[in-house]
Amino acid sequence: MSSSRDDFSIAFRSALLQRGAAQKFSLFFLIILAISIFFLDSYGFSFMKPVRAIINDGIYRVSLVASSPTRFFPQATEGITELINIKNENKKLKNELEAFKQKELKVEYLTNQNKNLKQFLDSDEKLFTKNIVVAKVLLDKSSPYLRSIIINRGSKSGVLKGMAVLDKDYLVGRIVETNYLSSRVLLLSDLNSRIPVTFGEDGIQAILKGTGSSRPMLEYLPEEYVIEEGIDVFTSGKDRIFFPGSPVGTTNDKGEVILFSESSQLSFVKIDKGKHHKEDF
Repeated sequence: MSSSRDDFSIAFRSALLQRGAAQKFSLFFLIILAISIFFLDSYGFSFMKPVRAIINDGIYRVSLVASSPTRFFPQATEGITELINIKNENKKLKNELEAFKQKELKVEYLTNQNKNLKQFLDSDEKLFTKNIVVAKVLLDKSSPYLRSIIINRGSKSGVLKGMAVLDKDYLVGRIVETNYLSSRVLLLSDLNSRIPVTFGEDGIQAILKGTGSSRPMLEYLPEEYVIEEGIDVFTSGKDRIFFPGSPVGTTNDKGEVILFSESSQLSFVKIDKGKHHKEDF
């Protein structure tokens, strides 16, 4: 009997300590109920045993319900903290992935540049002579009529104004401005470009005039001369700027010259310091 009273007392105190129990029972009712149960239980009435068991079960259930918030909130707080940590870790991994992607793209760009340069070097056995300077195109300055490029070689590399600039063996323009580490190249298609050329079996002399488009025109041809299509055009050297014989392009039936080198696709060029009349500059 004493053990039963102790169990009931423990359950009763537990019920009083839980805030949620106040929502189900009033304190006064619990006190009256407890006194009544103690009184009846002290006289050992037989019907008290099942009543006591039912009351204990009810109090245990109420205690369980009342203590649920105290068990739920720590779990919820732990779950929210874990979610925040996962979100931060995901953001960190995303930034690292973006950094790796940028590095991969940079490696791809450098690989393509190296491959392009290797092909350029392998295409010409004369590049390793002292008269050849290999330059990289830094900037393509194009407008409706003006066409020029900026290269990464200047007076430090021995580049002088007037030197021929070639793509493989094809003439693309000439140096018109030099700095210590860079130079500007006037392309054949520039509106201000004029070079003397020769073509055909008869050695026809003409001036190749830039038009601002990709195809310069032939001017100052012999009277009533009819231009045939598919004739190769070379520098004549009469301007004492370029040595004769540099390939330029091929003619069409409109008097235009289709250049052998597409200037908009240039990545590397070579400057032939040997093909230059130094005494004129």
